[in-house]
Amino acid sequence: MSYQVLARKWRPQLFSQLVGQEHVVKALTNALDNERLHHAYLFTGTRGVGKTTLARIFAKSLNCEQGISATPCGVCDACREIDEGRFVDLLEVDAASRTKVDQTRELLDNVPYAPVRGRYKVYLIDEVHMFSASSFNALLKTLEEPPPHVKFILATTDPQKVPVTVLSRCLQFNLKRLSREQIEQQLRYILEQEKILFDDESLSLLARGADGSMRDGLSLLDQAIAFGAGEVKGAEVRTMIGTVGADQVYRLLDALMNQNGAELLQGVAEMTQRATDFTSATQELLAMLHQIALMQTVPGIAPDEAFDSTRLQHFADGLTAEDIQLFYQIGLTGQKELHLAPDPRSGFEMLLLRMLAFRPAESAGASGGGAGSAQTRRVSGAAAPSPSRPKQTATQVDPSYQSTKAKAPVADKRPPQAAAIKKADPAQWDSFVAGLKLGGIASQLAHHSVYESWDGETLCLKLDTSHRHLRVGQAESRLQEGISSQLGRAVKLKITEAVPEAETPAMRQDREQQERQREAQASMSSDPLVKEMEEHFSAKLVSDSVRPTD
Repeated sequence: MSYQVLARKWRPQLFSQLVGQEHVVKALTNALDNERLHHAYLFTGTRGVGKTTLARIFAKSLNCEQGISATPCGVCDACREIDEGRFVDLLEVDAASRTKVDQTRELLDNVPYAPVRGRYKVYLIDEVHMFSASSFNALLKTLEEPPPHVKFILATTDPQKVPVTVLSRCLQFNLKRLSREQIEQQLRYILEQEKILFDDESLSLLARGADGSMRDGLSLLDQAIAFGAGEVKGAEVRTMIGTVGADQVYRLLDALMNQNGAELLQGVAEMTQRATDFTSATQELLAMLHQIALMQTVPGIAPDEAFDSTRLQHFADGLTAEDIQLFYQIGLTGQKELHLAPDPRSGFEMLLLRMLAFRPAESAGASGGGAGSAQTRRVSGAAAPSPSRPKQTATQVDPSYQSTKAKAPVADKRPPQAAAIKKADPAQWDSFVAGLKLGGIASQLAHHSVYESWDGETLCLKLDTSHRHLRVGQAESRLQEGISSQLGRAVKLKITEAVPEAETPAMRQDREQQERQREAQASMSSDPLVKEMEEHFSAKLVSDSVRPTD
């Protein structure tokens, strides 16, 4: 007897055997049990998640000789013929090979005729998005009002290409990608039933390689069984699918943790000798960084079986959470740029050197404002092993970074927060307003007010009566919060309305702008070149076109 591949041998025959897709199974089961059946269904989702399988089980439920039920018997002639693909009233059509409108019309010509063997005639059109516009138009009327003995089941991996006129005539179900845990659990069950030796690492690698598709997972499993001569082992699966060995990535992370550039490049050189795929190496490094980040964030969590938990814990303890996040971000960006490098090795080396050369800003601990302080500083200095660098878990990361190979630290020119608070004087209202970090109406409210008094607790302002409309919504409370933030303590704010005796900041800005404009116009008018053009060409200076340069 010829060998039957696992994807066909273990294709689900009942709704209860399906892996995942509970939301679709529940809807179809209730519809069948209550006989509330729509005439057209659309199953969407990526390859290998069960679209065609669901359609066949649904067709079997409709035509089972025991009656319409969500649990077909599986032993009657109709059920067996559907399972074997020879049921005359189940018409499976590959839309990719029948794109012409004449072929679609020929298919629909048989719609009015009653089913030969079953209760319903079921049209299963796979990859329906491949139909031409004319084919869709030919299908529309029949799809909307088919005879009562006909059911349409459409399946596609690209629903965006299906016209909305077709979508509106179908019940649409989106099948989800399967999780690695679901695929791994099913592979384990199949191997146990097939009595094939395996290990946990191999299942984890196969589930990751399946990328959400059960069919892809089963195809990889078939290949792994053949490659391993009847056994499924992690080392052989790694070799088969080209996954980088974990030991190689552990070595790279050790070099990054110890800031050892020579060891880092030596590791890449050895990977080159083994003909490593550097795209796969980047993906493996990212997967390992993800596991380390999980262990740092959720202490006690069990990492993926494909990795050594002891070694991952060593990296989780030796690297800061900020380092891991930065490495991951650099890896994601570098992965997209590998194909732009002169060769994959140099691209991968530059990716690792960026991880080595940059560090997130560390907390200014000694001068900071206690736990959770948001103050950060740039880190610089020679690259050297620093395993004793304190681990940070609650600091904010500065979005800018500086190379660890800089010769001298960069001085922070910003004044200390305490000094800034001391210099903030509400009595110097113009300069005080310039330092407020406000926008919108709150900023306008400050600019159209003048200082009246300040007793250390309450700040009194006088608002220009012509701008009383600015006292709306949360403008006053936002201004009060901005002043309190500038002074470093809670402040009461009192605003009265009057014609200001002194200039408001807005008035001063307007006056200075007008003065600069007059100076610019006077400078332009006295320019020798302008005078010469006026004299010889009767040119005229347009004053409104002149703008000050500052």
